[in-house]
Amino acid sequence: MPSISFFEEDISFKLKNKAHVRHWITAAIQNEGFKLKELSYIFCSDNYLLQINQQYLDHDTYTDIITFDNSEGNKIVTGDIFISIDRIRENAAKFNVPETAELHRVIIHGVLHLLGYKDKSAPDKQKMTEKEDFYLSKRTFIS
Repeated sequence: MPSISFFEEDISFKLKNKAHVRHWITAAIQNEGFKLKELSYIFCSDNYLLQINQQYLDHDTYTDIITFDNSEGNKIVTGDIFISIDRIRENAAKFNVPETAELHRVIIHGVLHLLGYKDKSAPDKQKMTEKEDFYLSKRTFIS
């Protein structure tokens, strides 16, 4: 049975409209020709995500998201996505967008990584942003 779960680590945070967010994520995955097996979102603090970044990726920097692809089969999505709520709040203020909008962008960004999209080169980053914008426009729930 496909599942999308939401957890908190080192913070107190509750995602709004969970059922709608699950449906939105699942629709995006299916639209790209993939099937969802299991996806976990872990909302956490900057410090918690920094520790993961240091331990698993050998990076000593803050980030808004780290995605671990645990997929074993072709076109089957299984993964863990860690999101810093501290970074979401800071970036929302920096880019002058609502926190929920920034959170949704990062939520779909992690999914897109699991679907094979990259963001290291300028052309890849442009394609990633286009896909983020496309799926953000497909949200049918109130932010």
